[in-house]
Amino acid sequence: MNKTIAISGANGFIGANLAMRLRERGFIVRDIARDLDVAELATALDGTSMVFHCAGVNRPTDDTEFESGNVGMTERLCQALVSLETAIPMVYTSSTQAVRDTPYGRSKYQAEEVIRAYANRSGLKCTIYRLPNVFGKWSRPAYNSVVATFCHNLISGQPITIHDPDAIIQLLYIDDLVAEFVDCLANGLPDREYPVVEPVYSITVGELAGQLQAFKTSRQTLNPGGVGTGLQRALYATFLSFMKPEHFAYDLVAHRDPRGEFAEMLRTENAGQFSFFTAHPGVTRGGHYHHTKNEKFLVVQGKARFRFRHILNDETAELFADGNTPRIVETVPGWAHDITNIGTETMIVLLWANETFDPKKPDTIVKQV
Repeated sequence: MNKTIAISGANGFIGANLAMRLRERGFIVRDIARDLDVAELATALDGTSMVFHCAGVNRPTDDTEFESGNVGMTERLCQALVSLETAIPMVYTSSTQAVRDTPYGRSKYQAEEVIRAYANRSGLKCTIYRLPNVFGKWSRPAYNSVVATFCHNLISGQPITIHDPDAIIQLLYIDDLVAEFVDCLANGLPDREYPVVEPVYSITVGELAGQLQAFKTSRQTLNPGGVGTGLQRALYATFLSFMKPEHFAYDLVAHRDPRGEFAEMLRTENAGQFSFFTAHPGVTRGGHYHHTKNEKFLVVQGKARFRFRHILNDETAELFADGNTPRIVETVPGWAHDITNIGTETMIVLLWANETFDPKKPDTIVKQV
């Protein structure tokens, strides 16, 4: 297979993400600049096996730029393709707004018509994707999507403007779109006239703003929310991508006393709480039991002795762990437990609890082991 791929707009939001993914897979990417004439385009396109036409104009200073940037560039591109000895299939990133009677919508529809004419003339399949609001890393604020604008403004401390918080927007994550395009290369272009890339997420502008604001405050609450799947996963990755290096790190609140220190790292809605603590040589921590709450301990430095006592029948148990051998020690409901540093260096322990600490319902009852 010829692995030389042409991308118009390879330095733009969608094009840059696609180009990076293709290069990771060993493809050679040619960046097709939008200001080339037909002869220059033909030279750049010759020898490629697929064209991803991602270049376009979204927010010009003058509406006439829609015609030149979206229609004119597409016309020159197709003229160049026609001049080649070998016909090359094309994927075009159009917009759901192509059905709207606006300067932008009309320009995208006219560009689609140019590509349809090229497909009919060449006898090749050319696929048009009418995309909703695409978001993700490397998007531009006040240009690509409202997600990009909100992320940029929140991180830079600028206000966000919401005209209608109840307005519903359709969102497509860049990684899902790029995966679709990579699949086009592996399995051929889809048969549908306007293929739908899934999943497409629906959310109101107010909900979007609230979710992104929660990401910003999560460094204080320690709870970023359910960012492991779905829309929240994609939004959180996008939010983080707008951070500059000076934003990459933040301090935790450490609680120190003569025994050592304790710091909570992360709170989650459904996956518990993560923290760490230290203990100086000879120090014992714990001395309590839980009715329902349970924990996992991982000693990453030092030597630890864990002691357990059943709160009904006084049965006892003793376990040992150290930083040289990764080992999880679990606390079990109904057993009092403590942990003692029996080594000569400061002990460091990672701790996960299945629930976040609630001072009103701590489920932590003092009992010596």
